[in-house]
Amino acid sequence: MLETLFSFSLATLALALSPGPDNIYVLTQSLTNGVKSGIATTAGLISGCIVHTTLLAFGISAIITASETAFFLIKLLGALYLFYLAFKVYRSDAHIVIQETDDEAIKFQKKSYWALFKTGVIMNLVNPKVMLFFLAFFPAFIWEQEGNTAYQFYVLGITFMLVSFAVFSSIALLAGAISSYIKKYNSIGVILKWLQIVVFVGIGIFILL
Repeated sequence: MLETLFSFSLATLALALSPGPDNIYVLTQSLTNGVKSGIATTAGLISGCIVHTTLLAFGISAIITASETAFFLIKLLGALYLFYLAFKVYRSDAHIVIQETDDEAIKFQKKSYWALFKTGVIMNLVNPKVMLFFLAFFPAFIWEQEGNTAYQFYVLGITFMLVSFAVFSSIALLAGAISSYIKKYNSIGVILKWLQIVVFVGIGIFILL
């Protein structure tokens, strides 16, 4: 068991470090809003994995992916949600987001940590690629085929969440440290705004295709 979990942790570490929609989203949030916002986003993304683990443990993921209609609807819902987020960023004022000297403006424009957490959870849940990944990846690391598979899936799920949270939080810390420097330049607000839009639209297209 321990040997299997160690191998699974290494594989998860490699996957979490490789560029993907989730860690890029954490990166952009941390650059735009700081370390705490990045960690709140990370907590949301990771929390969604509990649902995916449960769906996998009880065979519901296999049923959903077997239905082309259900799977397409989930993909469409996920993409539309991300496009909606991109539109909200587009309508926002980039200069207000990064203006550090105006505390009231920051409070008006900046999302709460709870809002970022909820966005992370929803992004994770409406991304069918995560469901497919769990369905393809986790069964390969079952260490006792005749044992309680639900228990084993939950152990793997928790391990996956802990490793991913550590990696994504590290990304948030590094990006947050950089953000405190780049926010000294007012023009960077427009760049960060469009970076978020590109990330949201890009992830939405990625989900659809």
